[in-house]
Amino acid sequence: MLSFLTQGIGIGFAAGAQPGPFLNHVIGTALTGGWRRGIVTIFAPLVADLPLILLSVTVLRSVSPDFLRIVQLAGGLYLLWMAYSGFRRFQQGDGFEIKAVPVNRSFWQAVLMIYLGPAPYVFWVTISGPLLVQGLEQSIWHGLAFVLGFYGTFLAMLTGYVILFARLGQINPRLTRAIFLLTLGVMLLFGIGLIVQAFTGGA
Repeated sequence: MLSFLTQGIGIGFAAGAQPGPFLNHVIGTALTGGWRRGIVTIFAPLVADLPLILLSVTVLRSVSPDFLRIVQLAGGLYLLWMAYSGFRRFQQGDGFEIKAVPVNRSFWQAVLMIYLGPAPYVFWVTISGPLLVQGLEQSIWHGLAFVLGFYGTFLAMLTGYVILFARLGQINPRLTRAIFLLTLGVMLLFGIGLIVQAFTGGA
């Protein structure tokens, strides 16, 4: 069970630190609307991800173990590609391109923003979905450990962003670049881990 909790924490960290439209929205909301508006926004993934989790688990539990390992291999390669692409951006000096957003952006607009991007679908089908299925095959508690580790870390990171940037009132380039570089290392490690699991069949 500890291994699933650890994997959930690591992937939650990588997801929370990865630049994208939703993170831009969260930080921009904190900058322009304060920490209260930002805190409300961070819970949008809990609503948006639920159908994706149910769909990915239903589909992945109906496929053969060999196909599941192929999906997991694809997820590992995807993480390695993200780490490589991110490092290229880091070398070129492109970290976070975060802009302030209007304070009238609603919670449900954040949910819609998540659905309109490809990342959540790829993430749950190829990365988190297979790990969650592996956990559920052992027991519901193993699966729950992964989910709690993932969302606990993910939401904690988003909360940290909200509080930090609401207090700063501005974007600190050094801070964002440091976070960005750290998450690249996490993605690299977990990408390699998923590939190893795909070939060994381990959890």
